[in-house]
Amino acid sequence: MSPSSSSSSSSSSSSPPLMQKRIDCILTMEKDAITVINQTHDHQSFVRYFTTAEPTLKERLAQIIPAKIEEVKQLKAEHGDKIIGTCTVSQAYGGMRSVKSLITETSLLDPEEGIRFRGFTIPECQDKLPKAKGGQEPLPEGILWLLLTGEIPSEAQVQQLSKDLVKRAGLPDFVVSMIKNFPKEMHPMSQLSAAVLALQTNSKFAAAYQEGVKKTQYWESTLEDTLDIVAKLPEIAALIYRTVYKDGKVPAVDANLDWAANFNRMLGFNSHEFDELMRLYLTIHTDHEGGNVSAHATHLVGSALSDPYYSYAAGMCGLAGPLHGLANQEVLSWTLDLQQKIGNKEITNDQLADLVWEGLNAGRVVPGFGHAVLRKTDPRYTCQREFALKHLPNDPLFKLVSQIYDVVPPVLTKQGKTKNPWPNVDAHSGVLLQYYGLKEHNYYTVLFGVSRAIGVLSSLVWDRILTLPIERPKSITTESLVKEFKASK
Repeated sequence: MSPSSSSSSSSSSSSPPLMQKRIDCILTMEKDAITVINQTHDHQSFVRYFTTAEPTLKERLAQIIPAKIEEVKQLKAEHGDKIIGTCTVSQAYGGMRSVKSLITETSLLDPEEGIRFRGFTIPECQDKLPKAKGGQEPLPEGILWLLLTGEIPSEAQVQQLSKDLVKRAGLPDFVVSMIKNFPKEMHPMSQLSAAVLALQTNSKFAAAYQEGVKKTQYWESTLEDTLDIVAKLPEIAALIYRTVYKDGKVPAVDANLDWAANFNRMLGFNSHEFDELMRLYLTIHTDHEGGNVSAHATHLVGSALSDPYYSYAAGMCGLAGPLHGLANQEVLSWTLDLQQKIGNKEITNDQLADLVWEGLNAGRVVPGFGHAVLRKTDPRYTCQREFALKHLPNDPLFKLVSQIYDVVPPVLTKQGKTKNPWPNVDAHSGVLLQYYGLKEHNYYTVLFGVSRAIGVLSSLVWDRILTLPIERPKSITTESLVKEFKASK
């Protein structure tokens, strides 16, 4: 047999297995594509599946959901009667602190380590999440993808999501008119909640529910509402800022900019360095597990199948409380008051400690220090401090904050009234915003709210994916407790 005939024979004998592999591969791809279509009810997904290697956010969620639902189903079947926590009388009267009773998929707070977003620490998110061209801080679109899917997105996926948010941006004229006609003295957080509620008429979840959509499909319209709200929030927040404090003019969304940079431009800032801070700020404030007021309020209202507009607005009303989101503006006010007392002269640590003791002895707290769960320095504080050390090391206010960081923990430890004397996220953010020109303290919580939308609404999507029921804990009276314990003696 000639070499050529031998080669031909060999090729012929190997063709069927090779052809079968190709056929199997195509069949597998077709099966996966059909799964995506069935989950998303979007036949354009079939076309996209064969024209791009990167699924959209909705398509990726559709691929993830079946396995997660099966995991939860198995967990409940095998361990449904297991106890995950208890509640003491003191905890019942103490705000249910540390009582394990909520399911929140997006993040978990460790007392020693701080927040983990889907298992990733803040430094890991800073390292792994995609960044703007030439930038070093993570894009908030990346944390949105991470919280929804549990996966680090590619640069292409983040760019795709960013473009989608740009397409969804823009406010109806009546909402713009409403914001412009609010009284100037109306708190920006009240304006934010009211504006979001006004947009509720556009809720895709509410429309789908009225049309009788299946329970297993609730997540799709919840995701649509989530992306719409996140896309529109920068313009809402910027319009509030420009109307209350400036000239009321807000530029249109720039399709070439990311979500955070667009927000900065609409606020009226053009510094690329401030863009980087805004990306960092909007990323680290997104989520802090499910027990804080804004997250829990959003979940609670959403559990009644109120749409994301109602639910998020409720969460923002909680964030507006002085014990939650208003803390960041209180910290800056306290720091500026302290700076005014000191004047232009340098102050020793002992002298600063005396001023801190003066406030404590008068019954006042040191804002920005301590946390309900954390027992070490908040990593969200640490990353902001690192940003300041890099970009504004000689700023007088930052130097004072650094000195406060050295002085306050030992004072609070000596006082003995707190389990955590270390600074939290609020102890630093106001100083950074002030440095870049955003000096209106009353507005700071709105920035917090824009960021927190990413976390609480991602969590709400997962509430709908897992078809979690309406929240209905059992309440008791003091009288019933007294009777119960008397009877048990």
